[in-house]
Amino acid sequence: MNTVARIVAPIVVGVLLLALWWALSANQGRTVLVPTPGMVGEELVAHGDIVLKATWITALNALIGLGLGTLLAIVLAGVAAWLRVVDWMAAPVVAAISVVPIVALTPILNTMFGASSQFGRQLIAALAAFVPVFVNVLRGLRQAKPVQRDLFAALGARGGQTFAKLTLPTAVPYLFTGLRIASSLAVISALVAEYFGGPSNGLGTAIASYAKSGKASLAWAHVAAAIAVGLVFFLVTVLIERIVAKRIPV
Repeated sequence: MNTVARIVAPIVVGVLLLALWWALSANQGRTVLVPTPGMVGEELVAHGDIVLKATWITALNALIGLGLGTLLAIVLAGVAAWLRVVDWMAAPVVAAISVVPIVALTPILNTMFGASSQFGRQLIAALAAFVPVFVNVLRGLRQAKPVQRDLFAALGARGGQTFAKLTLPTAVPYLFTGLRIASSLAVISALVAEYFGGPSNGLGTAIASYAKSGKASLAWAHVAAAIAVGLVFFLVTVLIERIVAKRIPV
């Protein structure tokens, strides 16, 4: 029953959102601000190659940013869990990163790395992914209770064994909680970064360009592609979590 509900519930939500979309796109007069799903589908078919190219660029930027941010967050969280002084030093930095305005930082990074470089966009995605992964991993590494550690010590377990059998399994669910949040933030940040300078490609640039030129249907086709990228990132993260959970009992 639970399995059926998990499948049916998203379908019901999707149908309701589609119906809402149809309702919003109806009776707009001469100016079509919200095109119908059919109009967007026609643009996806007619300009599929253009949309796919922009999708690949944005997805790659988000993926590289997610990877960089996650790796840095895991390393720093591990050091912070080991040394309290590092945690005290990192806390204000992490807080500052979490409130950095993308719209202000992106033009600066584009100037630093050049208008033809994608690295500024990837770095923005990395910064967005870093914070939720760091916070969750640090919390997860500290979830093992002192009595559990005392039990491992009493049984003669070494540091590496305690980490592999207690600390790591306890921290894994927190890691993937952070990754689920970070995967969406990386895509959103990469999209927003594409609005403000840099190479003239990617979904964010296309959405802004077509919206300004009055091609609402084509702009929304790129929006649909952006949503698809975000969903793919989220679903892949969930799939990896399930595979890891089978290998590392939590």
